[in-house]
Parts: sequence; structure tokens; C-alpha cells
Amino acid sequence: MKKKIKIVFIAAGSLILIFVFLIILKNLLASSKSDDTVYFAKKESYENVIEISGTVAAAQEQTLQALSDGTVTAVFVKAGDTVKKGDVIIQLDDSEQVYNLEKQEYSMATKKVTGSARELKLMETERLALIQKVNDRKVVATFDGIIADLDVAVGDALEAKDEIGTLVNVDYLTAEVEIAETDVSKLEVGQKVEFTFPAYSSETVYGYVTGWPAIGEVTSRGATIVNAKVRIDDYPSQILPNFSFTGKIQISPTEEYVVVERYAIGYENKQAYVVLARGGEKKSVKVAPYGNGYVKVLEGLSGGEVLKQLSTPKKSGQNKNQKKSSKEKESALEGPGGFPGSGFPGGGGGPGGPM
Repeated sequence: MKKKIKIVFIAAGSLILIFVFLIILKNLLASSKSDDTVYFAKKESYENVIEISGTVAAAQEQTLQALSDGTVTAVFVKAGDTVKKGDVIIQLDDSEQVYNLEKQEYSMATKKVTGSARELKLMETERLALIQKVNDRKVVATFDGIIADLDVAVGDALEAKDEIGTLVNVDYLTAEVEIAETDVSKLEVGQKVEFTFPAYSSETVYGYVTGWPAIGEVTSRGATIVNAKVRIDDYPSQILPNFSFTGKIQISPTEEYVVVERYAIGYENKQAYVVLARGGEKKSVKVAPYGNGYVKVLEGLSGGEVLKQLSTPKKSGQNKNQKKSSKEKESALEGPGGFPGSGFPGGGGGPGGPM
């Protein structure tokens, strides 16, 4: 009987030893795994912008067209020529109009002796109308610019409103872009605009906001928008009027910051710190909540650092109200100001995960 009890004690002792060994092995493996886990401090940038798209136009554009019927008697320029405001581009036959004007001026000269003041005033009004008819036999530049195209020759018979070419001023380029009603309050005159052109993909072109109307519009798709005006003063020669673009209106400067998972952050006397994986250097940092499971590092890291794990991620299904087994674990998961390590507020999770 004693022998049987002794065997039972030996078996029970062996089971206890095996159980203790398994617990120690589990803790060693967990400790080893924790020591091997590292996190990367990553740089992120935040852009506060309004996305836009459209086509650019010349600063000024004039459609060259005949103001009355007639035959072309002279063409003074060709495509590519530079003209000044008031320069005559083409001349229509004006012999009849000039004759009528000279006849009117002769009649006025003779009436100055015998005519009344009222009669002379009426004749002067008629003379001004005849001068306008003479001017209507010319196509004149209304601003300084370049003849973009011209399709007319001496002898051509034109009718009123016939289009014969285009005059443009390309001192700068401009565009109208749709801004959603929810973004209009963010606009300011002078805001920086970045343009990307398919025809000039090597570099970004910069411009600025010049203004927007005090009234919105409803598009054919039912959206309420405002057509804001943007402008480009300096642009490469590869970009021409009517070229398409995509771009961004900068509402505020781009922000850059460093983010890392919260398990790389430890706390000592409410002061946050990290430990570099290489060399084990301890560095004080200043952090702020950033999404679920991440913190934004405000001071202490520049991005790219590899950090040791300083706290253990909560296992799935663990009771959130379960008390910590020690004050050290509670301290490791709680930052200054009482932010729980497992529930930082913020929008969305941060980038990346443990490597």
C-alpha cells in the first residue's frame, strides 16, 4: 500500500514539474518574442487642399470678324504677328462709306452760312454715324497681342459676323474651376495653386487664386458650385491656351509629422520615451494621440528610427474592464494626461503595423 502511495506522489510531482516547466517556457518564449518585436517611426504628410481640373485660357482673346458685308481690300498682318491696340488687321472696301462722309462734310460747310444751329447739330449727328460706318469697314485689334490664326485674303467677300481669325494676349494664363459649395468658405484671394499639365509632366506649374463670384451655380448634375478664377503668371512655352490640367488649391501649408504604434512608447514619471532597437538608447519624446493604436511624435524623433516594443498589445477578446496584474503594466499603457494606451481618439488607424 505504501508503495502505491509513493508511486502516486512521484507521478503527481512529475506532473507539477512538467506544468511549472511549461509555464516558464511560455514566459521565456513570450519575453523573447516581445524583445524581437520592433516598430518603425514613419513620416507622414497631410495636405489641406481643394482638388481642381480644367483648361487654361489666354489672358485676353478676341475673335476677329467682319462688322459688315464687303470685299477685303487689304490684309495687314499674318498669323504669329504681334499687334498693338488699335492696329488695323484687315480693310474692307469703304469707297461708298467714305464718299457719303465727305458729301456730308461738304454739306455742313455750306450750311454754316445759311443754316440754323439746330440744323447744323442734326447734320453733325449724321456725320458721326457716317464715320462709324467707315470704321465698320475695318477689323481692329482691341488690345496688344499676337495673331493666333488668320484665314482671309484680299478679294474675299465677307458677310457681317464672319469669323476670320483670333487675337490673343498670352502675358498670363487664366482658368475657371468648379469649387463645391462646402469648400467655398476655405477660399482666399492669393492662395497658392499647383498645376499639372499632361503636355508638361516634368514639373509642377504654380499660380494663385484671383477671385470668385458672389453667387453660386447649379450644374447639370445637380451640384451647387462656384466658378473660381485662377491665374498663372510664369509658365513654360510648352503650355498653350486650351491645354488641360489637374491641380490643387493649397488651403494651408502641408504638414509633416512622425507616427508610430503606441506599443513602442513607454512612460516613466508620466514622461514618454522610446528605446532604439540598435544600441538600446533611451530617448525622451513628446507624443499626442493619433488614431486607434498610434501616436504622433511631436518631438524627439525625425522618422526612420527602429524602436523596441515597450508594452504588449492587448489580446483579442480580453475583457476591457479587467484589472492589470501590476502597476507597471498599467503605467506602460497609460500616458500623461490619462490617455489610455488602448483607446487614443482620432480619425482612422495610422499607417503600417509592426514589422
